[in-house]
Amino acid sequence: MPRLIRKFGAVSLLLTLWGCLYSMSAGGGLPKNVKSMAVLPFDNETTSPELASELQQELRKTLGSRLGLREAPESKANAIVRGVITRYEADMPIGFSADPSRATTARRRLAISIDVEIVDQTTGKTLFTKKGLSAEGEYAERGEADGRKQALQKLVSDIVEGAQSQW
Repeated sequence: MPRLIRKFGAVSLLLTLWGCLYSMSAGGGLPKNVKSMAVLPFDNETTSPELASELQQELRKTLGSRLGLREAPESKANAIVRGVITRYEADMPIGFSADPSRATTARRRLAISIDVEIVDQTTGKTLFTKKGLSAEGEYAERGEADGRKQALQKLVSDIVEGAQSQW
């Protein structure tokens, strides 16, 4: 009898572990029919013209690798990513010099907000949508490009996580 209980326990443990591994590998990502994507240029309502192309490059680079999608032209892509850059606010001081004779700031912050949507072109169904998605980046004075890159990476990471959480 104890031998039977041990065998049953071992089998149930293996089945439980297999179930956990299966559920982790099956979750996340997009529907199985979505294998390619096209990242359209985002409309840019800000005064920073380079922001749209930087966001598009970051999306193309990251979505393909993290969601397992290949890039395709809009006419052949299973899914399209589109949106609007609604806010870009830079030069917000966050740290000041401790030297009272110098009134310059040492650190600055910027904020970017977007509306984004991922649409399955084969079904017309919206796979992910988020309005007012925002991220911040910090940078040293005169290093705005570094802060912008940091904020864009956070935005794209939030988009990936949001798309994965839908499925």
